[in-house]
Amino acid sequence: MEIGNGTQISEFLLLGFSDEPKQQPLIFGFFFSMYLITMLGNLLIILAVSSDSHLHTPMYFFLSNLSMIDICFTSTTIPKMLVNIQTQSQVITYGGCITQIFFFQLFGVLDDFLLTVMAYDRFVAICHPLHYMVIMNSRLCGLLLLVSWIMSALYALLQSLMALQLSFSTVLKIPHFICELNQMVQLACSDTFLNNLAMYLSAVLLAVVPFAGILYSYSKIVSCIRGIPSAQGKYKAFSTCVSHLSVVFLFYCTGLAVYLSDAATHSTHSSAVASVIYTVVTLMLNPFIYSLRNKDIKGALKTLCGMAAIKGTTVLGLKNFRVWRAKSLRTRKLWK
Repeated sequence: MEIGNGTQISEFLLLGFSDEPKQQPLIFGFFFSMYLITMLGNLLIILAVSSDSHLHTPMYFFLSNLSMIDICFTSTTIPKMLVNIQTQSQVITYGGCITQIFFFQLFGVLDDFLLTVMAYDRFVAICHPLHYMVIMNSRLCGLLLLVSWIMSALYALLQSLMALQLSFSTVLKIPHFICELNQMVQLACSDTFLNNLAMYLSAVLLAVVPFAGILYSYSKIVSCIRGIPSAQGKYKAFSTCVSHLSVVFLFYCTGLAVYLSDAATHSTHSSAVASVIYTVVTLMLNPFIYSLRNKDIKGALKTLCGMAAIKGTTVLGLKNFRVWRAKSLRTRKLWK
C-alpha cells in the first residue's frame, strides 16, 4: 500500500504495552505462560474427544472444533508478540499485518458462529430429545461447520481486501500488541467511510444477530427445563448448558468491552488491556470451564491420563528389560 506521497510502505510498528526494558521479561513470561496453558488445555480437549468413542456426538464434535479454532486464534497474535519482545523489535511487515488481520477476523468470527451452533445443538438436545440424533445428524453437523468456515473466510477476505485499499501518512505506529483492523483504519489518511461502514454492519450481522440467536435458544431451553417434573432431570439439563453459557458470556462481554472502552474513553491502553481479555484470557479459560463443569470430559481426561501412564510404565519396563538382558549377555560372554 502507498503513503500519501506515493512512497511504498513496508512495515508498521506495534507499540505493545510498555517501552520499559525492565517490564519486557515480565510481559513475555505472562503471555508465554498463558499461551502454553491455552495450547495445552485445548489440545487435551481435542485428544479427550477423539480418544473416547462415547464423546463422538454432535455436542463434542463442535466442542473439539471450537478448541482447534481457539488454538489457531491465539496463535495468530501471541507468537509474533513474543518474538518482538524477545528480539526487542516492534516491527511487523505490511504483509504480515494484513495476514494477521485476515486470520484474526477469520477465527474470531468462527468462534462466534460455533458458539451459536452449539446453542442450537443444546436447544435441540433439551427441547427435542427424542429427535436429537435425527435432527443433528452427521450431515447437518458437517454442513453447519462448512457454512461457518465459508462465511468467516469471505468476511475476513472482504475486510483484508478493503484494508489493502487504504493509504497512510508517515505515522505508522499502531498503539496495540496486534494488528487490529480498527486501529489500522484509524491510521489511514484516505477515506475510510466504506471501511467503517463494513465494520459496523458486520458487527450487527456477525455479532448481534448470532448473540440474539443464542439468547433465543436459551430462552426456549429455560422454558423446557421448567417443564421437567423431576429435580434431578432439571439439574442434569441445566448442568449441560452452564459450561456453554459461561463461555458465551465471557466471549461476548469481553469482546463488547473492547469496543466500548475504545469508543467511550479513546484510551489505547484500556483498549489493549480489554483486547488481552478478549483474545487471550477467554481462550485460556475455555478448556477449564468445559472440563470442570463436564463429567464426560473429566472422565475422558482421566482415561487418557491413565492410558498415558500405562503406556509410559510399559515403555519403561521394556527399556529396563532390554538393559537387564544386555547386561546378562555381557556377563555370559565374560564367563565363557
